[in-house]
Amino acid sequence: MITKPMYGFLVLFFLFIFNQNLCYAQELPTTSGYTCNPNQFNPCQTYVLYRARGPEFLDLASIGDLFSVSRLMIANPSNISNPNTTLVNDQPLLVPITCSCNNINATFGSISYAGFNYTFKSGDTMYRISTTNFQNLTTYQSVQAVNPTVVPENIDIGQAIKFPVFCKCPNRTQPQIQTQTRFLISYVFQPADNISSIASRFGITPQSIREINGNNSKIFDTLFIPLSNLPNLTQPAAPNAPPPPPPAAAPVVDENDRKGAVIGLAIALGICGLLLILVVGLFYREKSVKKEKYSDVERQKSLYLGSKKGSFNKDVEVNLMADVSECLDKYKMYKIEQLWEATDGFDEGCLIQGSVYKGTIDGEVFAVKKMKWNAREELKILQKVNHGNLVKLEGFCIDPKEANCYLVYEYVENGSLHSWLHGEKTEKLSWKTRLRIATDVANGLLYIHEHTRPRVVHKDIKSSNILLDSNMRAKVANFGLAKSGCNAITMHIVGTQGYIAPEYLTDGIVSTKMDVFSFGVVLLELVSGKEAIDDEGKVLWAKVGDFSEGSEERKVRKLQEWMDESLLREEFTMESVVNVMGVAVSCLNKDPSRRPGMVEIVYALSKSIDLFSDVSEEGLSPRQVTAR
Repeated sequence: MITKPMYGFLVLFFLFIFNQNLCYAQELPTTSGYTCNPNQFNPCQTYVLYRARGPEFLDLASIGDLFSVSRLMIANPSNISNPNTTLVNDQPLLVPITCSCNNINATFGSISYAGFNYTFKSGDTMYRISTTNFQNLTTYQSVQAVNPTVVPENIDIGQAIKFPVFCKCPNRTQPQIQTQTRFLISYVFQPADNISSIASRFGITPQSIREINGNNSKIFDTLFIPLSNLPNLTQPAAPNAPPPPPPAAAPVVDENDRKGAVIGLAIALGICGLLLILVVGLFYREKSVKKEKYSDVERQKSLYLGSKKGSFNKDVEVNLMADVSECLDKYKMYKIEQLWEATDGFDEGCLIQGSVYKGTIDGEVFAVKKMKWNAREELKILQKVNHGNLVKLEGFCIDPKEANCYLVYEYVENGSLHSWLHGEKTEKLSWKTRLRIATDVANGLLYIHEHTRPRVVHKDIKSSNILLDSNMRAKVANFGLAKSGCNAITMHIVGTQGYIAPEYLTDGIVSTKMDVFSFGVVLLELVSGKEAIDDEGKVLWAKVGDFSEGSEERKVRKLQEWMDESLLREEFTMESVVNVMGVAVSCLNKDPSRRPGMVEIVYALSKSIDLFSDVSEEGLSPRQVTAR
């Protein structure tokens, strides 16, 4: 029975709860981001405080993938010695981000954020990813603003959406930013937080937080914590294994029961033995019947699975078979004996370049790439690309005894572009052929950058990886270094000197724009006939700025002096060459965000072809500057 005093207390309690909910309804966290002035904003390297949360984000690899950084880049500032460790729920981490000021639209204006591409999976929504994966470091309203062409209710699985993680950089002109402040750490205000507890956690004063963020911080707002040095995060110790349970007391067994149990056990073992003999007999009978029905592929799989003489362990063996199983239906699976015979035992006389051999199987010529088993990523990528300007994979072979893999490609008759520009070829490429090669390569890159999900970055575009067929049309080859997915950061720098983009060389940033840079170097090779790097180690792209200085006449004259001499004997408009050179210079911009995408490049090269075609059909007018 509810007494009057109890009734009054309940009324007051519900009024209090209602009032609290009303306050939360009126004071929502910031949804539009944090405004900035592009003219007074210098991009900076800063950090967000992120909490490990299960089941998806309890290891540094998955969190690193979310923020496009390596495990070490999180482990070092987070005071974690082993980057492969399993994290515990709510374990604090410092994740590095690059913060910049970005213009959104007239409603949002310019806000400061670090953008991260997230590929949607089944069940994902902008709201769920913002609040769960990115833990309210952004809002779905800001995600919609940054992706104006995306319909939130109609996002395809595999579609990449940019998520703006809120951040700020110290502005020395503002009085509240002390000169010793090096970082403004992005921190999401939690339900149990208050300004004093946050200040105590980071070893600063509550006033310093209020000076940056104001006095009206709300739950799930992003606060910016001013610090002169990164905090020394206290990480939980590895959980100890629970002590073993005490041994159970031995039960008291009656002697008659013991005799009965022994007799019953003997009978059961006898029956099991008979059944085992019967099953083994049936198994071998079934095996002998099926043995003759194996196809070539099944025989090779059986040989592979049964081989125990290789130089690799059981884990590698399982991974090999998992990789191969996805390709059994799509590609032809060759026997090692076939490839050995096709290449005369991988004789040097069949060697094309590197570890690629020319081989003939059933009267058809192929290119056979021999490698130790590290083709997992290459096979995964080649399965989802199919374009006329990409070299086609025809099949493969595995040799478990030597742990080798062989990729069998279509044979491209006229060899590499490098051999035509810098090698033993005596015939020189015409300007028309060079233009067509440039356009073919651009179309191949356009396909892997824009029409694969996730996008593919080739990472090793160079003239020796561009092959020419019987019609002198170009195909991009060698996906050995390619990466599926972009805007990542790696500590392992690979590639060819003279073609490597600056941001990849210095910071390990992997993006489609690094392919654009390398393609710009290839365009310089096509125009100049010069190597990407000379005998003194000087890179070809270092002096492209010289062609953008002075009058138009001076630019054309300098370009003519720099061009391949064989081109100067042709008749064509210099406007076509100048246009290609302009594309090359834009591709080689040191700022990757200012390089064009492959859509723009293909369009610009098409204009160069049109300029050449106009001259070829109508002849040169007296006003046109020629290459003579």
